[in-house]
Amino acid sequence: MQELLQQMDRIVIGQQKNIRLLLTAFLTGGHVLLEGVPGLGKTKMVRTLAESVDGIFSRVQFTPDMMPSDITGSVVLNMKSNEFETIRGPVFTHILLADEINRTPPKTQAALLEAMEERQVTIQGKTHPLPDPFFVVATQNPVEYEGTYPLPEAQLDRFLFKLIVSYPSPEAELSILREHTPSFAGASQTSATAPVLTLDRLRELRAHLGEVVVQDTLLAYITTLVRQTREDKRVLLGASPRAGIALMMASKAWALLDGRNFVTPDDIKTVAVPTLRHRLLLTPQVELEGETSDHFIQETLAQIPVPR
Repeated sequence: MQELLQQMDRIVIGQQKNIRLLLTAFLTGGHVLLEGVPGLGKTKMVRTLAESVDGIFSRVQFTPDMMPSDITGSVVLNMKSNEFETIRGPVFTHILLADEINRTPPKTQAALLEAMEERQVTIQGKTHPLPDPFFVVATQNPVEYEGTYPLPEAQLDRFLFKLIVSYPSPEAELSILREHTPSFAGASQTSATAPVLTLDRLRELRAHLGEVVVQDTLLAYITTLVRQTREDKRVLLGASPRAGIALMMASKAWALLDGRNFVTPDDIKTVAVPTLRHRLLLTPQVELEGETSDHFIQETLAQIPVPR
């Protein structure tokens, strides 16, 4: 996994933390929602991951006229054999990039719900299992609202992380320009992306997640944090018990990527914001005052005593 991390850091510049969080979700089997304005490398990040893993990759550009069958597949009549055949959609893959997911209507968004949660799809009443592993990375643009359909809370809860892709630092942006100027003196040349992780190795690493120890004091720490989001008057919708499970699993995967078989409080703090930010709904008054879910989570973390 370290080789995969190093390769992605080399190719996708200026997104080190988001890359590691993306791999954390990939390791746990969770899904990721990437949010950022166009041109920040969201698609490149996912493509680099797909090219670095020995698996099948599919990309779907979501549009307002897309139908659920465009995602899952359909049953058609074969005129030669006079028999019905199942045509599988792009969801039958190991890594699925759902580009601009909020541009498609709720009916089509819902077609992805069963796939993300159950790892299966139903086509004309027949259930079909999806490949293992199955990993969805969806992107959305936060500044374009015309012609978009915001994801409902039920769908947002299916994502392990919501990652915010922001503008790179001046140094990182300079490196990006050099990567795209081969004739520039001293410019580095990015070699072709080659698979560095097999699916069998990924399954082995996922099996090791069960060996990562989370002490009872840290489980209590996670429980306190999750319950605090429900008890605060500034929050209309708090984190569910599923959010607590997601936070625990993400902490274990973050520790495993760090080469440890035990979770620390810092692991929990690191993954808390991307795990919870999309699962909280603040009151309108609080939002008008400029507070965000990120601020609320960080403030709550600062108030809860850290286990020793």
